[in-house]
Order: sequence, then structure tokens, then C-alpha cells
Amino acid sequence: MSDSSIMNGSAETARAVGASVRSVLVGACVIAALVFVLDQLSKMWAENTLDHNVPKPLLGEILQLRLIYNSGAAFGMGGSITPIITGVQIGIAIGITVVLVRSVRSYAWMVSLSLLLGGALGNIVDRLFRAPGPLTGHVVDFLELPHWPVFNVADMAVTTGAVVLIVLTLANVPLDPSEKREARA
Repeated sequence: MSDSSIMNGSAETARAVGASVRSVLVGACVIAALVFVLDQLSKMWAENTLDHNVPKPLLGEILQLRLIYNSGAAFGMGGSITPIITGVQIGIAIGITVVLVRSVRSYAWMVSLSLLLGGALGNIVDRLFRAPGPLTGHVVDFLELPHWPVFNVADMAVTTGAVVLIVLTLANVPLDPSEKREARA
């Protein structure tokens, strides 16, 4: 492959150095949808199975099930500004979608941002459609570790996606591997 073909950004070059737009978008949709569906199904299960604020050991004291309704953001903070939190979450989800569509050609970045997107959408749906009302809905949380706030599947996806994002950033992994090759050419 010549340097001129790398600089011209041909389809062959894109396949050689990174993921295609289509594969990134399909992968992102699959991962985000899977996270979203698992989150919503697990919340429905928790509401239908668990009693509110009553701990139920799952793995002894290590992991318990405890159904709560979280009006705040991370760790229950910010309950009085739930509409602002919802707006910020929606903005972040839109931003992630734009970056995925326009810039990401790396499978690692696609996984990271898709986990963030799927988790954000899971909690946004709670904020929009659960009581007490639109933009102020409480998020269903039901997983509890010792000395840690109660959380849900969406929170796990957001946390994992954020950790991967930090690792990719610290490792200087580009959103599009072809950009790194173009910079060296």
C-alpha cells in the first residue's frame, strides 16, 4: 500500500487500518441496544421480584439485591436538580452518537462509547417515563456491594465504558487508526 493511497483515504486503506463506518455503526447499535435491553429487563425483573429497600443476599454479603428508586445522579446526589441531570444525560448521549457516526473507526473506541451510550439511554428512559414524571423520573437501582451505593446494569455499562475510555485516552489510541498512519506518513 503506497503512502499516497493512505493520504487519499481510500476504502481499501480504511479497511486495512481500522473499522469501516458500517461495521462501527452496526457494532455500536448492537452493543448499545444490548445494554439498553438488559438494563430495562433487569429493572422490570427487580420491580416485579424485590421488595422496596429490603436487602436480599445474592452472593452472601458481597452482592445483595435491594430495590430503590434514585432521584439523583451518581450515588444519589443531585436529587433536587433531576431535570438538569436528565438534560445533561441527553446531551451526552447525542454527543456520543455524533462522535460514533463522524469519527470512530476503532473497535475499542466503538465498544467504549457504545457501553456509555447504552447505559445512558437506560437511565434516560427511567428519567423520562418513570414516576414522578417526565424529566424527574427516578432510576431503578437494585444491585448493592458493601460500602457502595446501589446501582443497575446501565451504571455498570457507563462505568465500564468510562474506564475503557480513560485507558484508550491514556494509551493515546486514536478514534480512527488511519489518522495515526496519516500523521506518520
